[in-house]
Amino acid sequence: MIPFRITIFSFLILFSFISCKEKSSSENQSLAASDSEVVLEAIAPKKQLSNAFKAYWYAGEAEITSYKLEQARYGELRDGNAVLIYVTEPFLPEKQVKADTKNPENVSVLKLNATKNFLTGIYPYSILSSTFYPVHDNQHALKTSLSVQEWCGHVYAQINNRNTFEFTSHSYFEKEADQKLSLEKELLENEVWTKIRINPFDLPVGKIKVIPSLEYLRLSHKKIEAYGATGALSSENGMGTYTLTYPDLERTLQIYFSPEFPYTIQGWSEEFKSGFGPNAKVLTTKATKIKSLNTPYWSQNSNADLSLRDSLGL
Repeated sequence: MIPFRITIFSFLILFSFISCKEKSSSENQSLAASDSEVVLEAIAPKKQLSNAFKAYWYAGEAEITSYKLEQARYGELRDGNAVLIYVTEPFLPEKQVKADTKNPENVSVLKLNATKNFLTGIYPYSILSSTFYPVHDNQHALKTSLSVQEWCGHVYAQINNRNTFEFTSHSYFEKEADQKLSLEKELLENEVWTKIRINPFDLPVGKIKVIPSLEYLRLSHKKIEAYGATGALSSENGMGTYTLTYPDLERTLQIYFSPEFPYTIQGWSEEFKSGFGPNAKVLTTKATKIKSLNTPYWSQNSNADLSLRDSLGL
């Protein structure tokens, strides 16, 4: 296990090149596996969990972090807020849901629920993505999903990790409507946010294939597939940065995190072309950390608990 207190110089030395060799499938490929035929990546051995990891992530609390958000949408920047909620929980790999009881088949996952709320003129946007990533950091996320609600309608998308990545989506747009596709397994941008919290030293660098976040693909109406990207790790002024650059998408994502355990996400920026047609222009979405709170939020649902939102700056 790599020590958590490590110099920035060692932090840079430990970055290793990881090459993804699979090729993405076409949108017309049919699903290759039924719901009952679950094959998980068992090639890599489970990585041991440190005592610090167990003490932090199995304390019966979630980590909630709020962010000031500047979201690019329709060629303009919109003020809003974002929240990242991390928590460990048991997960059933076959049913692909949280387990209600103890079961030898359960997989311990670090779950991330990421929310965004902002206004576009008169109407609001509400975005939620969920990712379920094994804490032993030895296979892809078991599931990731996205829902987007705004006054035009709502959309939902989901990737299940079975023999292939099984993609399902539902949309009110005619050209998207209801879709079911099969994708060969590549790095999921959605799982990067959980990999950072477990071990940023294992993030892939160099030329790689990445399936962009479900949020980006949905809001930009891009084809769901793996795109060529370059991953890079850097450090400056005591802050680690993981960068994903997608040349074909003209998009760059940077995630800023503390280089020591628990590798807290300090913020992020996302540069991409916002808007559609000839009026589209490159803008940068930014999120800046407000406050973190470790608490069992699921039991704090009374009116008396509303003050906790104030402590998060929400």
